[in-house]
Amino acid sequence: RLKSDYRFSTSLVYNTFPVPQLSDARLQTLSAAADGVLDARACFPDESLANLYDPDLMPADLRDAHRQLDRAVDRLYRRRRFSSDRERAEHLLGMYEAMIAPLPANGAQRRRRRR
Repeated sequence: RLKSDYRFSTSLVYNTFPVPQLSDARLQTLSAAADGVLDARACFPDESLANLYDPDLMPADLRDAHRQLDRAVDRLYRRRRFSSDRERAEHLLGMYEAMIAPLPANGAQRRRRRR
């Protein structure tokens, strides 16, 4: 290594939030929603991403595809919708804190051996 920059590739990724176990059905739902975004973008081959994602110019079908994808991702974490981005972030951070918390010791205290 020549530098200390982060590297991202298909085999090396830094995930900072927990991903729940995905059943085949949930994975299919998520994949279909992601494909919906790609299909909506494919309808505008001559547009740049900057134009497609301009809040004032974003095509309605692309906006709807992203909403469906957002709902599919949110449902991975809980059934009830999040009321705000803040609530979503708090939920994810709570899951992350639980994930990185130290594991409980085996038994409350170790018994001392009598000599």
